[in-house]
Amino acid sequence: MATFSLPKKVSIVAPCLNEEGCLAEFYQEINRAIANQPYQFEMILVDDGSTDGTLEVAEQLHATDPQVKFISFSRNFGHQAALLAGLEAATGDAVITMDSDLQHPPQLLPDLLALWEQGFEIVTPMRRDTADATFWKWFTSRMFYAVINLISETPITPSADFRLMSRTVVDAFLQLREYHRFSRGLVDWLGFRVATIEFDAPPRFAGKTKYSLVKMVRFAVNGLVSFSVVPLRLTLFLGFLMAFLAMLYVIYALGVFFFSNQVVPGWTSILVVTLLIGGVQLICLGLVGEYIGKIFEEVKHRPLYVVRKRVGFSETELKNNPELKTGKGLRTEG
Repeated sequence: MATFSLPKKVSIVAPCLNEEGCLAEFYQEINRAIANQPYQFEMILVDDGSTDGTLEVAEQLHATDPQVKFISFSRNFGHQAALLAGLEAATGDAVITMDSDLQHPPQLLPDLLALWEQGFEIVTPMRRDTADATFWKWFTSRMFYAVINLISETPITPSADFRLMSRTVVDAFLQLREYHRFSRGLVDWLGFRVATIEFDAPPRFAGKTKYSLVKMVRFAVNGLVSFSVVPLRLTLFLGFLMAFLAMLYVIYALGVFFFSNQVVPGWTSILVVTLLIGGVQLICLGLVGEYIGKIFEEVKHRPLYVVRKRVGFSETELKNNPELKTGKGLRTEG
C-alpha cells in the first residue's frame, strides 16, 4: 500500500513595529517568492506594540489567508522579544526570521531553502550594502563587529536577524533562557552547520527605521556585555597601569625634591592626575554597574513579553506551547 508523506513545513517569522505601510506588500512579496516551493508555509507576524494600523492590516491578512497568524504584544517589548515570541510559536521544520520592511528581500527565500535541503542547519544572508544606509551607520556597524569579535570567545557573524534555522536549531535556541537577548550572537554560539549568502538590501518600502541612535547603542552594549567579560578584565589592567604611572610620578617628584633646587608647585599636574584617576574610576564603576544591572534584571524573572492578542493558532498549538497559551514570554528560571 502506497504511503504519502506531508510536505515539509516552513514558518516565516516577522516582527512588526508600525509597519502599516509595508505589511500588505510584504505579504504579497512573500507569496510571490514561495509560489512554486514544495512546502507548507505559515507566516507569523509579531506586532511589537504598534501605534498605527499594523494590527488591523494583520487581521485583514489573516481573514484572507488563514496561514497568516499574528501575535500582538500588550506594549512595545523590543525586536529581540518579538523574534523570540515568533520562534516560540513557529511549528515549521525550518523557521525563517526576517524584518517586514522589505529590506530583507523575500526573493532570497528559495535560495535559503535550497541550502537547507543541502544539509545546512543555519543559513545566514549577509548584507554587502544597504541602499539607504548612511556612512555613519555603516562605519559604526563595522566597528561594533570588529570590537565584539576581538573580545568575544564566540565569533559573531556580521549579519542582521535574517536567517533560516532548522527545527533542531530553533529548539536549541529556545533553551537559552537569557533576559537580555542578542539573538545573532546566541545563534552563532550554538554552532551547527552554517551557510552564508550575500545580498544588497534595498531601501525601506515605507515608513522609517525604528532603531534610533539610543536603541543601537543599547543593543551594542547588550551584545558586548552578553558575550565577553573582557571589559571587566580591562578595568583591572587599567587599574594596574594607573598605579604604575603613579609610581613613576612619585619617583619623579622625589627626584625633583631631593636633587633639584627648584621645587615645582605642581598644582596643574596634581589637578590633571586627580581628574585622570577620578575619570578612570568612574568609567570602571560604570562598567561594573552595567554588568551588575544585567544580573539584577536577570534575577527578577520577569517574562520577556506579554501577549494581548493572538489569532490563527489552533488549540493543539496552544496546548503544546504553554508560553503562547498564557501569553507570557520565556522566563529565566530553570
